Amino acid sequence: MRQRWLKPFGEKMRESLASVLPITAVVLLLSVTIAPLSSGLTVMFCFGALMLILGMALFNVGVDMSMMPMGEGVGVELSKARRLGLPLAVCFLLGALITIAEPDLQVLAQQVPSIPNQALIFSVAGGVGLFLAIALARPALGIKLSHALCFFYLLAFALTALAPEDFIPVSFDSGGVTTGPVTVPFIMALGIGMTSLRSDRNSQSDTFGLIALCSAGSVLAVLLLGIFFSPDDAVGTSVRLVEVDSTKDAALAMLQALPAHAREVAVALIPIAAMFALFQLIRRRFHLSQIRRVAIGFLYAYAGLVLFLTGVNEGFMGAGWQLGYGIASSGAPYLLVPVGMVIGYFIVAAEPAVHVLNKQVEEITSGSITAREMRLGLSLGVALSVGLSMLRILTGISILWFLIPGYAIALIMTFFVPQLFTGVAFDSGGVASGPMTATFLSPLAMGACEAVGGNMLTDAFGIVAMVAMTPLVTIQLLGLRDHLRRHARPLPARQAPVDDRVIYYD
Repeated sequence: MRQRWLKPFGEKMRESLASVLPITAVVLLLSVTIAPLSSGLTVMFCFGALMLILGMALFNVGVDMSMMPMGEGVGVELSKARRLGLPLAVCFLLGALITIAEPDLQVLAQQVPSIPNQALIFSVAGGVGLFLAIALARPALGIKLSHALCFFYLLAFALTALAPEDFIPVSFDSGGVTTGPVTVPFIMALGIGMTSLRSDRNSQSDTFGLIALCSAGSVLAVLLLGIFFSPDDAVGTSVRLVEVDSTKDAALAMLQALPAHAREVAVALIPIAAMFALFQLIRRRFHLSQIRRVAIGFLYAYAGLVLFLTGVNEGFMGAGWQLGYGIASSGAPYLLVPVGMVIGYFIVAAEPAVHVLNKQVEEITSGSITAREMRLGLSLGVALSVGLSMLRILTGISILWFLIPGYAIALIMTFFVPQLFTGVAFDSGGVASGPMTATFLSPLAMGACEAVGGNMLTDAFGIVAMVAMTPLVTIQLLGLRDHLRRHARPLPARQAPVDDRVIYYD
């Protein structure tokens, strides 16, 4: 048992080191050159990086052992239902419960005090639950993913004409933060399970797209909340800087923060565990050995997520704010753009859910899109996003001047790219904007915005939305390249692959 656990843990630890060390090196380099950090913040950042590495490794092991089998099992059973009524109700309930407890959403709600936390959280939860049910019903109704995405995003941009201007960036940010480390693995596995028993030509492409529609549902829900709630006193909060005098004080600060994050993660995972227990009692799908493995994996995922969130919230948030403020208040504030692009390029690799998505994409596409290509596409997209976000802070340009053209390009591409890659691309946008974005890039933007005297809600907020947008284009470009390459060099009929993992295109 110990050897079976140590081998995957060692592999995940190597992945974590490769993911976290580059962004750690970049931040430390900046702290000794153009944006000095105080010794206290530097120590807290280093402690946070260590917790990220260990936490990400444990979390990814736990996801493989628990979240993926659970979600896939539930999906398989839902796909057996003869009528859509019960599966739709289950999807709505699952989507709402998981979203209510998503740690990233809690962070966003605390940063927007003009709206009561519970009002924002329940609005987003309702939107995600409804759109997860819509995602389940879409294949049965014969609606193409590209058509659904075009309709809902056009509706979202139409609603921006009615929503308060200060609330628009927050609305699009919510689409990214709802698809965090708790939500993504379960929903992805749910999609795999729901399509595993199908043999039609669209079964593989329908595996993806659930996260994309859930993100759209979140954006629409928050836009409607802004229209009807009318927050006239919209303000954003600043970041709490934790200063310590010694490494001992830093360790004590981390230990003191652990219980709060432990409760937060418990609240996030208990609904999933309860749904799984109820599902097992009704369907009896898993054997005792499988249940034991899922339970152990759940503990690993819990411990990993507690360590990860403690590290990013206590160690990375203050460092991000101080870096943004230091660069923007220096003699060359436009350094924010290239520095932001470098940070964006490396930081996406530290998102725990990105590794889950990359692995699933490589497996589902039988290596047609490799995990390495996905990492490169996401890194380039996020680098562009953060660079444009820093430019927005310096110039005060409305976020709609970036979101409307960006989504227009992405949505137009859906009609020329195979549906499989459309689903992967729009799922990638939600996955890339996870806890690292909420707790490092957002404070980076807030610090820069405060230094230049900008409007916190219209200028600093929106970076999550930008991060969620550009991967839609870069990943679809990967799909278009693969599609053209296949048509340029078709396989002879007698050598064509015959296994059930061949990719079918519309």
